[in-house]
Amino acid sequence: MRSVWSGNLAFGLVSIPVKLGSAVSSHKIAFRQIHLADHGRVRYQKTCELDEEVLSASDIGRAYETPDDQLVEITDDDLRALPLPTAKTIEVNGFVDIAAVDSMQLDTPYFVAPSSPAADKPYVLMREALARSGKAAVGKFAMRNSEHLALITPRDEVLVLQTLRWPDELNPASDAVPKGSVNVSENELRLADTLIDALGEADLSAYQDEYGQAVEALVTAKLEGAELPAAGEEGRGGKVVDLMAALRASVEAAKGRGGEAREEAGQAAEGDEAAEGATVTHLKQASRKTAAEQGAGQAPRKKAAAKKQPAASKRAAGKEAASGTASGTAKKTAQQSARKAPAKKAAQKKTASKRRAG
Repeated sequence: MRSVWSGNLAFGLVSIPVKLGSAVSSHKIAFRQIHLADHGRVRYQKTCELDEEVLSASDIGRAYETPDDQLVEITDDDLRALPLPTAKTIEVNGFVDIAAVDSMQLDTPYFVAPSSPAADKPYVLMREALARSGKAAVGKFAMRNSEHLALITPRDEVLVLQTLRWPDELNPASDAVPKGSVNVSENELRLADTLIDALGEADLSAYQDEYGQAVEALVTAKLEGAELPAAGEEGRGGKVVDLMAALRASVEAAKGRGGEAREEAGQAAEGDEAAEGATVTHLKQASRKTAAEQGAGQAPRKKAAAKKQPAASKRAAGKEAASGTASGTAKKTAQQSARKAPAKKAAQKKTASKRRAG
């Protein structure tokens, strides 16, 4: 571990010789400025504005500029002679609950390591004491021409020092607060809760720097004369959406199944229009889609109605046929009765004559 600061960690009357080493590293892509005409690298030269002389590092010092534009030279010896106890000592003067620390104050982390075998025991003592108490040590130390507020916490087998921003360096959040009155309905909150549950816990170790990987692939393609990687989809931008519809779609996409998500979304959406403050912006596209859906829903009904017409015609034809059959039967019966009537009368007369003769 490369040391960036060395001194003592003072814990009451216990002094622990320690050194600080960076706990993080950066893999940001670094570009060089070039002259487009011949690809020569662009370099910056430091010059004196009075005589325009090009200066080397040994020719350059530091100065403090006063409000009336006077420059007061400050040497390294001046800084080393400052009457600051924090120049070589991290003085622990209090403790706080780790959970009570504002995350906005957290700055750069450093590993704290014992700088000699004699420091191992007091180092472990402080580490275990902090772990048992659940608290963090607070102190100050000077490094790189600045004094820093420090938070010291146990992490596995080591102590970690996290520099903190000073309280007056935190800007107020009032400028970021939404302007005006914004009401969120209970239905919208329920859908948002469902979406949070559906997305689940994030695994931070699975995240990668895709931008850096894309730049490396681009450089490799240029070196090999291969086809350049194609551009991805454009960002979503700041489009206005139907909030409830977007939440429902997000829940369904996160869950990967439609039925249960739609059921929960439908339950949450019941009475949404009546909910106070549940105002959303409907897109014209959504209106067109609704009209198309209504038209699509009407078309099958018309088709079904068209299909029903032949059936009705058949029933009407059947009724007409039945009516015609009944009419024909009645006519035939009447004709038969008419033919039988004279024969019946003749038989009745014949019978009467026989009775008189007898």
